Amino acid sequence: MDRKIELSPEQSDWIKSLSVVKKLRKHQYLLQEGNICTHHAFVTKGCLRSYSVDCDGKEHVVKFAVEHWWIADRDSLVSGEPAKLNIDAIEDSEAVLLSKQNFDLVCQKIPVFNGMVNDLLQSAYNASQNRVLANISLSSCEKYEYFLQRYPDLAVRIPLSMIASYLGMSPETLSRVRNQVVSRG
Repeated sequence: MDRKIELSPEQSDWIKSLSVVKKLRKHQYLLQEGNICTHHAFVTKGCLRSYSVDCDGKEHVVKFAVEHWWIADRDSLVSGEPAKLNIDAIEDSEAVLLSKQNFDLVCQKIPVFNGMVNDLLQSAYNASQNRVLANISLSSCEKYEYFLQRYPDLAVRIPLSMIASYLGMSPETLSRVRNQVVSRG
């Protein structure tokens, strides 16, 4: 967990004592819509996604999280209301879970951890804003190229249908766009 910040061995051990390691098989849920999100999850292995399912059964991917990324339904975590998102494993995965209370305690007691969290929240906000702008202003081809530029490693790990959902297009459209991008080389 101390990849981006320097923690003393004591701090690292203390955080580990407050954490639970959760192993997930491919397709296994970490959180299901309707349940209350009670933990922040730090991915140590694999890839998770958060998504919603509309009334027609169509999935809408909100976020992917790979090694060294955090994931949760933040709205549910903060409000205590039922989650609007599902979180599941795209591949066999492992995550370190910190309850909201323990996460807040670590932020309070370890200023460098709190600084990292604030930096991550700012970065996540910026990424979300850029994603909204891309979705409303870019063509399908430009959205896919933007995704490839920002997340080149994800493109080879994540099924195209999930990337299409994340980009707000059908799998057929993404397949056509992908062929155009590849042919332009």
